[in-house]
Amino acid sequence: QVQLVESGGGLVQPGGSLRLSCAASGSIFSISFMRWYRQAPGKQRELVAHITSGGSTTYADSVKGRFAISRDNAKNTVYLQMNSLKHEDTAVYYCNAGISQRVMASPRGYWGQGTQVTVSS
Repeated sequence: QVQLVESGGGLVQPGGSLRLSCAASGSIFSISFMRWYRQAPGKQRELVAHITSGGSTTYADSVKGRFAISRDNAKNTVYLQMNSLKHEDTAVYYCNAGISQRVMASPRGYWGQGTQVTVSS
């Protein structure tokens, strides 16, 4: 079994910062991509940031220059540093990872349970 557990969400004022973490655990051989998505009330889930196993990153236009995704491969953990937060960043944030449980197996996508981020004064 594989689990992804997010942490670090909470309430923050506009202009503030938060750091989200997502740790993968269980029977893991390798992790390819790791991603952060978010879903605001009444909206579709959207991709926020993506990082490859080699560390290449991509971001949604709405967060470029404010958010930074990183990963610690030794800890099977992905982070999302969020700076200059805006009201419109309020959402449930989910991590998603492509995980292979044995050698030569294609990665399968796993999701965390989500963590709430609320930006409000």
